[in-house]
Amino acid sequence: MTFQRFIALCILLIPVFIAGYGIKLMRDTLFYQLVWPYEALWLQFFIGAFALVIGVWFIGGFILYRDRKNNKVAPRFRKEV
Repeated sequence: MTFQRFIALCILLIPVFIAGYGIKLMRDTLFYQLVWPYEALWLQFFIGAFALVIGVWFIGGFILYRDRKNNKVAPRFRKEV
């Protein structure tokens, strides 16, 4: 059981790293630091914003799913069966 929780934690760290990379890209854009695979600062910023949104969205969805399963959400977030 403990090893399964460790694997789940490792899987949940992937979107955290994606969101962190998005923050790094946006920060580098604000300081005019162009990172290699991107050709323009505006492209780098939008890809960073997209990565941040995807990472936060995945983590938020996971937390909402887990709390729905345990009946710990407000009535407006409960899923109608």
